[in-house]
Amino acid sequence: MMAQVQKFVKNHNFAQSELQQYLDGELNTPILNQSSENQLPKREPIKHLLIGSPKAVTSTIHYLQVIGYASIGDWSPLLPTANPGEVMSILIRQILMQ
Repeated sequence: MMAQVQKFVKNHNFAQSELQQYLDGELNTPILNQSSENQLPKREPIKHLLIGSPKAVTSTIHYLQVIGYASIGDWSPLLPTANPGEVMSILIRQILMQ
């Protein structure tokens, strides 16, 4: 999934360096040894990408906070896309996998 996001960003000349810095900061997780890995539930990153007008993206981020899904501060800053008047923001969450 990270490769897809990177390709998407590169192909559309998005603010690649800022997005990459955000992704790198969120994906640096400690590596568990095999014995403790068998005892703990598996966690996997899931990435949410919002693309739209600044008003639509901001409104959605606020709504997701109101319903308790994600805090406003969990999202990346609004980054411009190649389309005039369009921005994007990404949220990375760790989910439990069975």
